Parts: sequence; C-alpha cells; structure tokens
Amino acid sequence: MVTTRATDEDRTDRSAVRTLLRLWPYVRPVRLRLFTAAFVAILASCLALVIPLVLKWMVDGPVADRDPAGVWLGALCLLLLGFAEALLFGLRRWLVARPLAGVEAAMRADLYRHLQRLPVAFHDRWASGQLLSRGTTDLMLLRMFLAFPLTFLLVNGVTILVGVIIMLLQDWTLGLVILIPAVPVMVTCVIFERRYAAVARRAQDQVGDLTTVVEESVLGIRIIKGFGRHRSQARAFKELSRTLRGTELRKARLLATIWGVIVTLPELAIGAALVLGTVQVADGELSAGTLVAFLSTALALRWPVDSIGFLLAMSQEAATATERYFEVMDETPETEASQRGAGLDRCAAPPRGVTSPHKPAAENDGIRFNDGIRFHEVSFRYPDAPADSPSALVRIDLHVRPGESMALVGATGSGKTTLTALVPRLHEVTSGRITLDGADITAMSREQLRSLVAVAFEEPTLFSASVADNVLMGASDGAGEPELERALGVAQADFAHALPHGTGTQVGEQGLSLSGGQRQRLALARAVVGRPRFLVLDDPLSALDVHTEAAVEAALREVLADTTALIVAHRPSTVLLADRVALLSGGRIAAVGTHHELLRTNAEYAHLMAGTEEADR
Repeated sequence: MVTTRATDEDRTDRSAVRTLLRLWPYVRPVRLRLFTAAFVAILASCLALVIPLVLKWMVDGPVADRDPAGVWLGALCLLLLGFAEALLFGLRRWLVARPLAGVEAAMRADLYRHLQRLPVAFHDRWASGQLLSRGTTDLMLLRMFLAFPLTFLLVNGVTILVGVIIMLLQDWTLGLVILIPAVPVMVTCVIFERRYAAVARRAQDQVGDLTTVVEESVLGIRIIKGFGRHRSQARAFKELSRTLRGTELRKARLLATIWGVIVTLPELAIGAALVLGTVQVADGELSAGTLVAFLSTALALRWPVDSIGFLLAMSQEAATATERYFEVMDETPETEASQRGAGLDRCAAPPRGVTSPHKPAAENDGIRFNDGIRFHEVSFRYPDAPADSPSALVRIDLHVRPGESMALVGATGSGKTTLTALVPRLHEVTSGRITLDGADITAMSREQLRSLVAVAFEEPTLFSASVADNVLMGASDGAGEPELERALGVAQADFAHALPHGTGTQVGEQGLSLSGGQRQRLALARAVVGRPRFLVLDDPLSALDVHTEAAVEAALREVLADTTALIVAHRPSTVLLADRVALLSGGRIAAVGTHHELLRTNAEYAHLMAGTEEADR
C-alpha cells in the first residue's frame, strides 16, 4: 500500500498561512461568532493592561498620600477588572465551542462522503490508517487550532502592540530596553517555523503508519495467532513507535529551543529595565508609580510573548493537518458521467434499453432485454502500472447475449477479475467501450449503472451490521422480509435463521464471526436480492463444499434464467452454470464457445479444466 506524501523540499515552498486559508469555506458560516470571540478576547486582554495603570495611580496617589480609602477603592477596581477579564474569557470559550464542533463535524462528513466517491484505484494506493488519521487526529488538531491558536495569535499580537505603546508612553528609554530582544526573537521564530513544519508533517505521517499497523493487526489477528507471529508484529509496532517517539522528541527539542530564547531574552530585558528604572527613581527622574506600572505591564506581556512558541507550533501542526486533509479532498472523485455521457444524464429519458433507477418497478418491467453486455475493443491498464508494463486487458471483444450466462475462465493473472470490475465501473476502461443493452455505461450515472448491475466478489465483505442489513444492502429501499427470504433461499443461506437472533444477528467486523462459506453465501444473497438486470459474479462459490455448491447452483440456475450474467469460474461445476465460456489468456480473449466445445477444440482450456477437476478430487 502506497501513500502520497509531499517531500520536505516541496513543503518548504508552501506558506502555512496560504494552507490554513483553505479552511475558510468551513469557517465562513461561523465567522460572526469567531470574530465576536476574538473581539471579546482582545477586550479581555486590554482590560488586563489597565491593571498596571490602576497600580500607578494607587502608588503615586493613595499609597504616597497614605489614603486608606483610596487604597480600598483601587483594590475594588482591580477586583472588578479581574472579574471582568475572567468573565470575558469565559464568554469567548462559550462562543467558539459549539460552532467549532460543527466545523469539525462538517469536515469529517465531507471527508467521508468524498472517500465514498473516490475511485477504487485511489483506495488501492492509500493505506487505510493514513485515511483514518486524517479523519480523526488531523481534524482534532484543526479544531484545537481554530479554538485557541487562531484567536490568540491575533489577541496576543494586539496585546503586545498595545502593551509596548503603553510602556513607551510611560518611559521611552525603558521601552526601548524592552524592545531590544524583538529582533533575535523574530529571527528565531522564522527559523523555528521552517524546521518545525517538516518535523510536524513527518510525525503526523508516522501516526498514520502506526494506525495502519494497528488496524491490520486487529483485522488479521487470526493469521497472526495462527502463524505465531505476535512477537514479530510486536517488534514492527515497537519499531514504528520508536520512530514516532524520536520524531516527537525532535519536536520537543525544537519547541524547547524557541521557548528558551523567547523566555530568556525578554526576562533579561525586564531585568535590565528594572535596574535602569530603579536608578531613575533614585535620581528623581521617574516616579515609583510609573516604574511599578511599567514593570507590571512588562510582566503582563510575559504570557503573550512566552506563548508565541507553542502557538506557532500548534499553527504549524494545523497547517500540516490541513495539507494532509486536502491531499485527500483534492483527489478527483468518480464523475457522475464522462464527457461522452454528460448530456445524456440530463435527458428526461434514460439511454436506449436502460431503465431508470428512479422509476417504479412496474415501469421497469415493461422494458425488454435487447443486446446484453458487449465489450467493444476494450483495453485496460492500471493507472499506477509502470509505463513499460503490458496492459492487463488488450482489445477485448465479447458479447454476452440477453438472458445469457457467460463464464470467464483463465489462468491466474489472465485478467478475469479486472474484466468484471469494468462493468460496474469500479475501474474505467483505458480504451474501447462497454455497453449494456446498447447503452454505453459511461453515458449513465453511476447510481443508474449500479442499480442495473449487481456484483459478488470472491472475497466477500460484510459490515458490522445484522445479517438482514448486509443482504438488503443490494436491494432498493422498499425491500423487506419477502425479498430477504428469497435471496437467502437462492444462496442456501438458511443458516442465518439458526443464529442467536436470526437474521437480526450482528455479524461482527468484516463478518469474521462467520465461516468463509457463510460469508460467501450472504454476499451472493446480497447480489441477487434486488433481482438485477445484469449480474457479475467473481468466483462466488469458491469457499463452498461440494454438496452446498450443488444446492446453490441449482437455485442459482433459476436466477440466471432471468438475468444477463458474467461469471468468473474455476471449477467445472461453476462453468456448467453458464451457457457459454470465454477463455482469457494474457489479457486477451483466446476462445469463446460452450464448455464441451472448448474441451474438444482448445488445449489450454482442457488443461485448465483437467487441473481443477484434479484439485477437486
């Protein structure tokens, strides 16, 4: 499994601000509350800067004049200012909590919806753990950024600016002393931002790798236990954890460095200002109240200055999280129709011979089969295949007549599964075209196409839901108990009624609580429950015993009589379900005929069938 990652060199050319601005469409609906929250936070911070001015008045006034009433008045003012500051910060938190939870939910919903629309080739290329980490960890980082760093980068910037102006107005010489560390601090921040961005991205990618290992280990726990590989898996996990730990420590060292600079230099400047101010007070050039107000203002700015380091760190992590999120969102989804079919999708009537999935069943019943499935000079190459590699399928010309069942037979790697995946457009043909009853499949929306074509794969996938929910996934929304019972009967899946809660039994993740044959029968029931016009079966009976296979085949013959089917087959018994057989060899159609004709006339086919018969025995 390959993941797409930006290199460190590419990333250095990217602006964190430009990256974060991509969040604006999600933030825009709640911008009023966010701007209000920022204004409230700025007001609260500015109230904190009024406290030193009150202290100056108290020291130079009531304290110097020994006026207890004035001191109590000043103390009351300080108490009210502190209470107002706390109340405003609480209001800010309340303003942002609900809308930002909504932003996170909207982004997660968009990501999930987009993942459903991305082509199979994308999911073949990306590790599931990388996608999971984008939908969980990365979105959590973005919510935290919008709730805290985004606001306080602005709030602290305004607070520092206002505080510096107040200090310069108090005494410009002491103000200049305080400003001396500004240049080295800014240089440090620029260097830190560039280095931290690369390390933060590396850490988030490694979290995705770790998530992938955990997910694969949980889903493959039977294999791990069966082969006694728990120690090797533990070592692999430990190695990835150690790598992630090293990256996190690298982040910590960078953060410690910038924090050391940001904390130390301003503290030295405050110390220098204290010494110089004390001398000025002793010489009568500065009042004690002014010095107290100046130092109090400088100390009030310690938090806004000290927080620059981790605010920049959180902003960089949010920028890399945004980058990772949009790496997926920028992938091109399956379009509803190709260039050739874009106009047809907008027409009121469906293409010739194709029923609309939105029409009632009574209208669809009046449409007759008239051409079946045709492959016209179809070639296919996997998108990620090397340029010098041969195509998986080459100039396939094949006609499955209306109401006919055709078996696809060939050696491993001959292209059988790839060919069946082209019919429901799980992959797009490289050249040529496929038609259903005369209509080009690219001229239909995928919703329409997949309402006509049902599929069952060799590796059945079940969801963490009930047996009934898994089977009825292949039917229209109005399907119920009668359709379920019929489909279970065809697939010889009556075992479902013997489960603890019957067809309401939860089958567990991936359906691993069932045997391979049981999963395969439920997948077959899902394929036939909707009475599809076209049926594509990829070796659907491979996990069944001989007696169950015979029973399923007997019931399946009735279904195949009413549909046009393409069946990947390895066993002669499955081949005999079909009216004709197509032999694939090296991605090409080598021969077409009945089972008995090919046995007599084609040595490769006879060899394949002889091998499967020997294996069955």
